[in-house]
Amino acid sequence: MNRSSSDSNNEQKLKWWQLSLLGVAGTIGTGYFLGSGLAISIGGPAVLIVYVLAAVGTYVVFDALSRMTADHPEQGSFRSYAKKAFGSWAGFGSGWVYWFSELLIMGSQLTALSIFSRFWFPGVPMWVFAAGFALLGIVIVFFGNKGFDRVENVLAVIKMAAILMFLVIAVALLAGWIGGGKYAPKLPLDYPALFPKGGLGLWSAFLFAFYAYGGIEVLGIMSYRLQKPEDAPKAGKIMLLTLVTVYILSIGLAVTMVPLDVFNPKESPFVLALSSDHLVFVPHLFNGVLIVAGFSTMTASLYAVTSMMITLAQEGDAPKLFSRKWKDKYPFYALTLITAGITAAVVMSLLLPGKVYEYITTAAGLMLLYNWSFILLSSGKLLKSSRLSTVKRWIGLLLIGLAVTGTLFHSLSRPGLYISLLLVALIAVSDWIVLHFRKKHTSNLDKDSHADAANYAKPNRF
Repeated sequence: MNRSSSDSNNEQKLKWWQLSLLGVAGTIGTGYFLGSGLAISIGGPAVLIVYVLAAVGTYVVFDALSRMTADHPEQGSFRSYAKKAFGSWAGFGSGWVYWFSELLIMGSQLTALSIFSRFWFPGVPMWVFAAGFALLGIVIVFFGNKGFDRVENVLAVIKMAAILMFLVIAVALLAGWIGGGKYAPKLPLDYPALFPKGGLGLWSAFLFAFYAYGGIEVLGIMSYRLQKPEDAPKAGKIMLLTLVTVYILSIGLAVTMVPLDVFNPKESPFVLALSSDHLVFVPHLFNGVLIVAGFSTMTASLYAVTSMMITLAQEGDAPKLFSRKWKDKYPFYALTLITAGITAAVVMSLLLPGKVYEYITTAAGLMLLYNWSFILLSSGKLLKSSRLSTVKRWIGLLLIGLAVTGTLFHSLSRPGLYISLLLVALIAVSDWIVLHFRKKHTSNLDKDSHADAANYAKPNRF
C-alpha cells in the first residue's frame, strides 16, 4: 500500500528509541494504574506470575508483527497482513474487530478520566469532562503525526517520572525514612498469602495482566514510519523490557504494603500503597498522573482507529468517503465518524450501571486478544518458518488461549466473554454479506466485459 504524502516527509520519520517511547506512552494507562488493582484482588500477590507470562505472550506477538513490518511496511499493519495471509475476509474481520474494541476502550478511558477529574470538581457533570478530553484528543490527531508524536513523548516522560517517584516513596516508607504509613507492610511469602484464591483465581486474573500490555497494535501501525523498519524488533524489546520491569517492581511493592482485602477496581493500588499522614499530597498528585496516563492511552487509541478507518476505506472495507482528507492533509471524515462512535460509547458508559460497562470493556480487551491471535496466525503464513518461530508462535497462542478461557471462571469477566463472542459473530455476518455482494458485483462485471467482447467480435451486418 502507498504511504500518504504527509507520511513520506523525512521530518516525520521515527528513530527506534522514539518508537519505544511512544509504545510506553501508549501502553501505560488506566489498564495498569487501575486495572492492576482488579488483577490483584482476583489473583492475589501471585498475580506477578501472570504479568511476566503476559509479557512473554506480548513479546511473541510484537516480534511477529515487527518482523512482518520489517519485511513489508504497511500502514494497515496487522490488518493488511491478515488480508495477505488469509484473504479479504480476514482483513475485513481483523480491521473491524480492532476498530470496535478500541472504540469501546476509548469510551471506558473517557469515563475514567471524567471520574478522576471529578475528584477535584465534584459538582461538574461527567459528560463535560468526557467531551473536553475527547475534543482535545481529536484536535491532536487531526493536526497529524507531528503533533501526536510530540504530545505522546511528553506524556511518556511524565508517566515514567511519576512511576519512578512512586518507587522511591514506596521504598522510603518501607525503610522507615517516611513515617505514618496507613498499612503495616507484610511480605507475602507463604502459599495461602500468595494464592488466596488458588490457581483458578490466578487464571481468572490473566486477562487483566494482558490488558496492561495493550498498545502494541499502535506500535505496529506506526512501525512503517521508522527510518529503518528493520529496527522495529529492537524497539519492541526495549519497550517490553521497560514495561515488565516497571510492572513487577511497582506491583510487588504495592502487594507488600497493602492488605489484599483493600484492593478494588475503583482505586489505584499505588495511591493505596502511598497512603500516609505525612503524604497528604499523594492522592492529588497521583490523580493527576491517572489523568495524564488515561489521556495518553486514549489519544494513542484514537490515532490507531483513525489510521485503521482510513485503511479500511482505501481498501473497500468501509465507505470510500472515510479515506478522503480535507485539503489532502486532515482526516476530517474519518474523525467525524469516530467522534460519533466515541459520543455513543461515552453516553452508554454514563447511562449504564458500572458493572455492565465493565463487561463491555472486558469484551473489548478480549477482542484485542483475538486480534493478537490473528497476528500470530498471519505470521505463520507470511514469514519464513523455522523451528524456533513455530515454537514461539504456539507459546503465544497458548498464553492468549489461557487468558481468554480464564474469563469463564470469574463473574465479572464471564459476561464480557459472551459479549465479545456476540460482537465477533456480528462482524463475521457483516463480513460474509460484504464479500457476497462484492463477489456478485465482480461476477456481473465479468459477464458484462465478456458480453462486450463478444459483441465487438461479431461481424458488422451493415
